[in-house]
Amino acid sequence: MNQLLDLLKTIPDPEIPVIDIVELGIVREANITGEKTCEVIITPTYSACPAMFTIEEDIIKMMKENGWEAKVVTKMFPIWTTDWLTDEAREKLRVYGITPPEKGADEHHIGKPKKCPRCGSEHTKQISRFGSTLCKASYQCLDCLEPFDYFKCH
Repeated sequence: MNQLLDLLKTIPDPEIPVIDIVELGIVREANITGEKTCEVIITPTYSACPAMFTIEEDIIKMMKENGWEAKVVTKMFPIWTTDWLTDEAREKLRVYGITPPEKGADEHHIGKPKKCPRCGSEHTKQISRFGSTLCKASYQCLDCLEPFDYFKCH
């Protein structure tokens, strides 16, 4: 299985290219099913995530290029949660300019100030519930005045 995961780790998320689909938590399982066949189980970050079609195509293409015939299965349950993001992915998001979600996706994070990924200030305000994608919200830092996306907890 590690061999399959190593290949899958080379596939960036189409909407946030600094993190891969494994560290994002989209890849749930990767199993060898035959001599050169495998099954990859994925869960979308949102049920209507438009990137999932691209991710499925990328998985099939990557596996084929490496001698595997892949079957991709999408499972909706349990639903994806931001708690599946690795710590490395959270740091990559921050460096990229997206405030990562807090761990423990629950109502305690609603209304809590979000740290600016550029200057670290919590003196921020939400501009819009939706950012550049459905999984993000738009914020602005009131100290450095820079806009930024916040990867919403769920």
